[in-house]
Amino acid sequence: MSDSSRSRGLGAAARVTALAGSVMDLHVRIALQEVDREKRRLISGVVFLAMGGAFTLFALLAVEVAVVSLLENNFGWTLVNALILVALFDLLLAGISLRVGGQLAKGPYLPETLEGISRTTKAVLGKP
Repeated sequence: MSDSSRSRGLGAAARVTALAGSVMDLHVRIALQEVDREKRRLISGVVFLAMGGAFTLFALLAVEVAVVSLLENNFGWTLVNALILVALFDLLLAGISLRVGGQLAKGPYLPETLEGISRTTKAVLGKP
């Protein structure tokens, strides 16, 4: 390889690196704009979700104590068997909740973000 072809290769690598840095800066700026716009809504939402989660936990614990007591007294189950059944039911509900929550967390994005992702993809793939 000659020196001129090496310098052209390094120049191309420098341009690609500069392009990648520019794209990352754009994405960071857009993400910060989104956070600034939505900060109050996000903080309020987190506070109310935490409160709802705490109250739901207390209610769930009360219901579980009642179910274990019902299984012991009315159906003659042992304490261990009743606790295992309640724990398995809790695991089932936890799995369903995590799956649904993961789907709901895929929220909408601002048009600027979608446009930036589109431009980045086109630039990386070399499409006009």
